[in-house]
Amino acid sequence: MGLSSIAEKALEQGKGILRLAPTWVPRSFCVPGRRIKLHPDDYYVLGGERGGIDERWLSSTTPAENGPLTGENEGLSQIVLEDESGVQKVTLRDAVEELKGEIIGNRLWDQYKSWPMYSKFFDNMGPLPHHIHHRDEHAAMVGQNGKPEAYYFPPQLNNHGGDFPYTFIGIAPGTSKEQIKECLMNFTKGDNKITNYSQAFRLEPGTGWDVPPGMLHAPGSLCTYEPQKASDIFAMYQSLVNEAVIPEELLWKGTPQDRIGDYDLLMEVIDWDLNVNPNLMEKHFMRPKPVKDVAEMEAEGYSENWICYKNEAYSAKELTVFPGQTVTIKDGGAYGMIVMQGHGKFGEWDIETPALIRYGQLTNDEFFVSEKAATEGVVISNPSKTDPIVILKHFGPGNPDLVL
Repeated sequence: MGLSSIAEKALEQGKGILRLAPTWVPRSFCVPGRRIKLHPDDYYVLGGERGGIDERWLSSTTPAENGPLTGENEGLSQIVLEDESGVQKVTLRDAVEELKGEIIGNRLWDQYKSWPMYSKFFDNMGPLPHHIHHRDEHAAMVGQNGKPEAYYFPPQLNNHGGDFPYTFIGIAPGTSKEQIKECLMNFTKGDNKITNYSQAFRLEPGTGWDVPPGMLHAPGSLCTYEPQKASDIFAMYQSLVNEAVIPEELLWKGTPQDRIGDYDLLMEVIDWDLNVNPNLMEKHFMRPKPVKDVAEMEAEGYSENWICYKNEAYSAKELTVFPGQTVTIKDGGAYGMIVMQGHGKFGEWDIETPALIRYGQLTNDEFFVSEKAATEGVVISNPSKTDPIVILKHFGPGNPDLVL
């Protein structure tokens, strides 16, 4: 069966809602926090050279940039078609290219010719190095898009805080550009001490942060849900974290070959005014905001909050369907979703929250909702007498429902 017929049949089977397989991504410079439900035997299933699996990518049409050992289709979500003939798969990227607006809606297809975001679970035992995601003009030098991202810390995946549940963000006011440049030039001399010139904030489950491109940040060790623009560009600006040495090649990741060694370019990547803002928390911290009147939602059997809402490139909601309730939820655009808690029905699909997942195992916890299905409304039923259904939903740019 060709790509087109697999995608079309899958869309028909789910009445506009596509079932996705788990997409696991390793990082050679990370230590898994072991909170993303992967089986304990499988965190290093790809071999020690690849590093541990500490990310699960969601609704992704973006390939992972993991160097020469990157696997085929690594980072790309796969649509699952399961029927009497067996299991067949096609990447969400290929399906969107084939069916276009039938999946993501004409508004997004006409403007982007792709699904222009993805989300992920990022699950590291310790903090990441202070690093940066490039803005569009710098990312374009290596043929990529710039990358804003957002954080939300799901309570369901944070039974422990890891080694350092604090995130360094930005540059302390009063720091000079010369001080930061000196840190970058000292990258190969041991600890370049760049976080001496930053400030850390304690991370709280059930809240989040907005991280624009050009912002230095060292994510802490909570398990994080991260909606972001469709890009995997970054550069590590900290040389030593948790006593682990960061390879120099990661300092120059995202730099054109002919500019490697140009520390002035690394400084240009930093949005200086953004980083030295003395009111970072006021500007970038996000508490959940109800999508409409709380009492009205509760009377209808659910609650829904915006959890990521400060960047036009994406947005995200947390939906809770109360025990014993059936609701119809309408949204203005296509979205990906992941079930965090509970079980029941989501449109045509049985949904459930697995406690443990083997590498390569299929699940019923991740789906992609086409624009047509989203705008018509998805019927969600919770048969439990005690357990709510909790779903995280990630949307593309320019969400027509996002009015705060």
